[in-house]
Amino acid sequence: MTEFIILIIKLILIIAVSVGMVPFLIYFERKFAGFFQSRMGPTYAGPWGSLQSFGDMAKLMSKEDLVPAAADGPVFRIAPYILFVPAFVSMTLIPFGPMDVDIFGYNVDLVVSSFDAGVILFLALGSLAVYGPVFGGWASNNNWALLGALRSGAQMVSYEISMGLAVVGVIVMANTLNFVDIVDAQAGGFWNWFFIPQLVGFVIFFVASIAELNRDPFNLAEAEQELVAGYMTEYSGMRWGIFMFGEYVNMVVMSAVISTIFMGGWRAPFEFLDVIPGFIWLVGKMLFFIFLYMWIRWTLPRYRYNQLMDIGWKIFLPLAIANLAVTALIISVV
Repeated sequence: MTEFIILIIKLILIIAVSVGMVPFLIYFERKFAGFFQSRMGPTYAGPWGSLQSFGDMAKLMSKEDLVPAAADGPVFRIAPYILFVPAFVSMTLIPFGPMDVDIFGYNVDLVVSSFDAGVILFLALGSLAVYGPVFGGWASNNNWALLGALRSGAQMVSYEISMGLAVVGVIVMANTLNFVDIVDAQAGGFWNWFFIPQLVGFVIFFVASIAELNRDPFNLAEAEQELVAGYMTEYSGMRWGIFMFGEYVNMVVMSAVISTIFMGGWRAPFEFLDVIPGFIWLVGKMLFFIFLYMWIRWTLPRYRYNQLMDIGWKIFLPLAIANLAVTALIISVV
């Protein structure tokens, strides 16, 4: 019974951290966008505009939830949640600290689920997230939404292949599919983190994650100048908000996964810094990658669709295969 209560508490904390970060991330992205474009960003709602995101949430919840007459109602309604739910499940695989930590007299593992095939489950859940935009665009019965859905599906499927192959190099080096064991394999200092020997895989994974998140410069699924709002064109109210909310939750999850696989997870860059809790290190690394996502979005122009697909199939896929082959060769020889 005690283990079940601890599990419930960990699930609540995971959801609280993932969801609680989103309004502040939206606020900071608006501030970053203002800085990059030489303007102020939010200023009126709360001190320095810090309550703007909460005001937007209240506005969205008060708006009418419209479903087009020609839309497929059930699929249209459920599509945003298909994008939203896999992100929370993925977060249960991320270790936020060492195992068997003594908290109020109880031995607690700082991970919800130490799943032996955690990396495979993460990739599978990422594949499920594709159906959210695809179903939303198709069920809207709108040409622009359908085009956005088709773009999103092709884009996410294309870059998932390179992303998966980039992770296999880490799996070969760590000899495990478990996120906890991957973090343990990077113990001893930042020079043992996998982003150094797997630099090519790290770059491929990070850039592919931008495409998976449908963020600029790979934001072809929405492409406001071309498709109005892409697969979200017919959505309104909080259902549209769930799509946007899911994008930021997925960004939090992707940052956590990159930090865990390539950057030592909750481990400090130097062993003498282990006095700082591992949770702080992991969140700090996540915030660094989130800032990179924002920086790239507001710095680079959007690619054309053919350029996007060329990068995925003609550059990243061959590089990922070559990286895996070289890694396997070195591991087998050494």
